[in-house]
Amino acid sequence: MNFSNNDERTAMIVSINSIIANLVLSVAKLFAGYIAHSAAMISDGIHSASDVLSTLVVMAGVRYANKASDKEHQYGHERMECIAAIILATMLTMIALVIGYSGYEKIFNETTTELVVPGQLALWAAIASIVIKEAMYWYTRNAAIKINSGALMADAWHHRSDALSSIGSFVGILGARMGYPVLDPVASIIICLMILHASYEVFTDAMYKMVDHSCDDKTTQELVDLICRVPGVEHVDSITTRIFGNRIYVDVEISVDDMLPLIKAHHIAETTHAALEANFPLVKHCMVHVNPMSESDHEIAIELPEELKPRK
Repeated sequence: MNFSNNDERTAMIVSINSIIANLVLSVAKLFAGYIAHSAAMISDGIHSASDVLSTLVVMAGVRYANKASDKEHQYGHERMECIAAIILATMLTMIALVIGYSGYEKIFNETTTELVVPGQLALWAAIASIVIKEAMYWYTRNAAIKINSGALMADAWHHRSDALSSIGSFVGILGARMGYPVLDPVASIIICLMILHASYEVFTDAMYKMVDHSCDDKTTQELVDLICRVPGVEHVDSITTRIFGNRIYVDVEISVDDMLPLIKAHHIAETTHAALEANFPLVKHCMVHVNPMSESDHEIAIELPEELKPRK
């Protein structure tokens, strides 16, 4: 099951709002950092500017993941969201290293004779950034949960990392204004470490979704309980699940009365299929195999006819 049109529209609206807010915020931060001579605030402004690029990546990932299945991609394009999140994590890492190196240069470069004390404007810019970016985090996070979007959730954590980096900027700028100017570039290094942590979280979550794995025990049991309530299902013989991107695929074997006509057994299987997809929105596809009840607990040796055996 792909995003509904409303879900995709929600993701696009949230992303566009994020781009507008980050453009305004990054310009304001860079201006404040330049005027107030704050390396930490300039680093923070670069981080906010990177949010614009990351949101564009998210928008592309969500749009492509929502494409309908086609001949070349018969299981859909959901994993494009994971790829978008991995690209975002890579961008975050590169930006973090640039910011960290800049701070390192200002502290340890032998040609640096004096560290400039940042002005008060940088301090107020840091406070404003903390409030705005934390609000953007919750705004984006709520939308990501609502439409179950991993890429949008990654973008939410990008906002949170920016809020945390602004806290680092605030502490560094405040410390510098209190007589410890070295704390301003030190804040850049702290920001670097915070962004690296955020990129690691985004990357590991995306890789977890890229590699097929089963549902948790609670979800699996809920699936079994629902199947057992389908009229005509005598027993659930086996069930396997795998998560593809952020969607669930289910393979289940059920037992029915041996004496049922094929058409009725087929109807039970179709009802099971429909019930799973109706009650579990994340289930994109399920395959239901029907077994006769009397043979459900026994292995049946299959002897292939001569015409079906592989040729030597």
